[in-house]
Amino acid sequence: MASGGNNENVTETGSLSIVVLGASGDLAKKKTFPALFNLYRQGFLHPDEVCILGYARTKISDDELRNRIRGYLPHGKGASNDQAEDVSKFLQLIKYVSGSYDSEEGFHSLDKEISAHELSKHTAEGSSRRLFYFALPPSVYPSVCKMIKNCCMNKSDCGGWTRIVVEKPFGKDLESAEQLSTQIGELFDEPQIYRIDHYLGKELVQNLLVLRFANRFFLPLWNRDNIDNVQIVFREDFGTDGRGGYFDQYGIIRDIIQNHLLQVLCLVAMEKPVSLKPEHIRDEKVKVLQSVIPLKDEEVVLGQYDGYTEDPTVPDNSNTPTFATMVLRIHNERWEGVPFILKAGKALNSRKAEIRVQFKDVPGQKQGRNEFVIRLQPSEAMYMKLTVKQPGLEMSTIQSELDLSYGQRYQGFPIPEAYERLILDTIRGDQQHFVRRDELKAAWEIFTPLLHRIDRGEVKSVSYKPGSRGPVEADQLLERAGYVQTHGYIWIPPTL
Repeated sequence: MASGGNNENVTETGSLSIVVLGASGDLAKKKTFPALFNLYRQGFLHPDEVCILGYARTKISDDELRNRIRGYLPHGKGASNDQAEDVSKFLQLIKYVSGSYDSEEGFHSLDKEISAHELSKHTAEGSSRRLFYFALPPSVYPSVCKMIKNCCMNKSDCGGWTRIVVEKPFGKDLESAEQLSTQIGELFDEPQIYRIDHYLGKELVQNLLVLRFANRFFLPLWNRDNIDNVQIVFREDFGTDGRGGYFDQYGIIRDIIQNHLLQVLCLVAMEKPVSLKPEHIRDEKVKVLQSVIPLKDEEVVLGQYDGYTEDPTVPDNSNTPTFATMVLRIHNERWEGVPFILKAGKALNSRKAEIRVQFKDVPGQKQGRNEFVIRLQPSEAMYMKLTVKQPGLEMSTIQSELDLSYGQRYQGFPIPEAYERLILDTIRGDQQHFVRRDELKAAWEIFTPLLHRIDRGEVKSVSYKPGSRGPVEADQLLERAGYVQTHGYIWIPPTL
């Protein structure tokens, strides 16, 4: 296995250089650096081992970059003296190198800085660890990969490694994704490449395998005999908020469904892996994707909220969907006939992401179906909707729930940000929560035919009002797919 492989979570020591490429951009400031700070505060990044290097085209000094980042770290009135001190110490670990993404000059300077850090830590040549985080647009991935390969690799394979972390979007369709995979794959081996999907770092997504395979009562129920339908839902209560031009190139399917929601579907639907080793888990996810049958036109509803094209960066005649509901069907023994409904939209009446597993009717029971709901965000929780006797002298039934709300049950256990967890996994060499190349290909195979037809204007978006549930047609599709809404019951997150 190439340098950068999975060392079965051996605790490694020696210098660690974390290079954030695109250090002056929004993603780096809002997500990458705060995640690194939290890892530092919790003792996962040791100041005597680690150096964090920012790299971008902008010509600024170390201190200017530190000041840009400072505003995104805990500070101000709410911060304790200890936190303020932690912030200062953390910022001192950060250095900055300016250079372009396609010339060797900048990357030679970067390599010089990394080597100086390794030398200062007396690290034996070839045993140091180099992590490159791409907070960059994918268009520059190939040239940056080439520069790292030519100028910044760990010098020899003596237990050290070089790894790259790449952000979505990984292409716009099957062809462009495969082209990107090939360009990166010619320079780096698969064990060195970490394709990040932050949904795989969410606490309740990571809980799915434990829930499914470590609880006896789920094992016999989790199949077509008992489950009527599964919904995986992502809703936002705001529009494109100044990102219209970027969003219009991609649309909601490429932005949310093809990656985040499909990854969740894999974990809900996959068979029990041979072991919990990353490759065994990823093998099972690929099998699920390969079992999905082609999408049917009558099982897809696209929407675009009124006012979307008023954004000056969006073309007036844009057909880009800001909402989509679609039914995926998995052709295998466990799931034959069970609709998996993926639903995502912007400018809706609420903000949430959840998995809703609806069980079949109990014969002769009219009260409402049992549901198992996993709320991914906000207010992380899982609850089981069930029918109970209404308290009192009458024999009448009502819907209630068994509820595990994390904020209440796990007080004093802060839930880590997805990026913290995933960056730590890359340092540890654990690829379980990252997307493998064949997995990415299988995902694009499902959606590419539909996406091409949308791009050609053959499948139209229907309009919906901002602040609504989305197009009426989507609710009608849900009904046709077999989802039965329970009227008169609302889950209320418990208060502390």
